[in-house]
Amino acid sequence: MEENGSLQKSQKWLKGLSKGTISHELEALALEGLQIVDAQTGSILCNFIVPTRASDSDGNWHVGAMATLIDDVGAAAIYSVADHVKASLDFSISFHSTAKIQEEVEIEAKVVAEKGKLSLVVVEIRRKRNGEVIALGKQWMATTKDSLNASQESKL
Repeated sequence: MEENGSLQKSQKWLKGLSKGTISHELEALALEGLQIVDAQTGSILCNFIVPTRASDSDGNWHVGAMATLIDDVGAAAIYSVADHVKASLDFSISFHSTAKIQEEVEIEAKVVAEKGKLSLVVVEIRRKRNGEVIALGKQWMATTKDSLNASQESKL
């Protein structure tokens, strides 16, 4: 794993969320048991076994819990680049399949664009056993951090 200060902080933040030591109970429930497999600046790969507490009435992974996980793993990938968490501006998820409780999945988040104060992350959730895509999330995030100078502002 590539190591830098922002990357280490982003991993610590994500691990804290999954263990419930920071943030809200909802995130701890949605990320319970998340394992970081590989982390590099702008990219995070995780394994996850869908917990029973994150299921809907049909025994599938609840879409709200899945959205929380996509949001947080995506934010951690951005954190590894920007050295802070940004605010969500646009968040969309395409659901391609369902996952059952106790099913193992793989989550991969990649920062694919940066434009001034804006960052775009794409998060893909795949079935571990066969690579089938379960969901694909896309999220634009923005910073309000004053450390960016005028020459770095977005042209959008």
